[in-house]
Amino acid sequence: QVQLVESGGGLVQAGGSLRLSCTASGLTFNSACMGWFRQAPGKEREFVAAIASGGVRTTYSDSVKGRFTISRDSAKNTLYLQMNSLKPEDTAIYYCAGKNSPYYSRTYYATNEYDYWGQGTQVTVSS
Repeated sequence: QVQLVESGGGLVQAGGSLRLSCTASGLTFNSACMGWFRQAPGKEREFVAAIASGGVRTTYSDSVKGRFTISRDSAKNTLYLQMNSLKPEDTAIYYCAGKNSPYYSRTYYATNEYDYWGQGTQVTVSS
């Protein structure tokens, strides 16, 4: 059974930083594209960032590009999202997602392309 468990969310002031983590189990981590999504109240879940199974290719949404960095540690089966220069509009529940992928350099950004999801972690940015 695949489990994705997020941690690291919290309350931070605008301009601050947070690092989210997602620990995976039951998943062949080295063969999975991993992504971060977020959902604000009253809005649809949206793509934030993804990293290919090979660990090199990354993709970001325009709203976070230059502020957020996605990375992965295959030795620890853990995905990270470093979030800097946070803004109130970044407030949302952040979800980790995984997709089995044989393509080392391919990323995915649609919610319906991912096979597994975590339970989410709340990030709140105060102004």
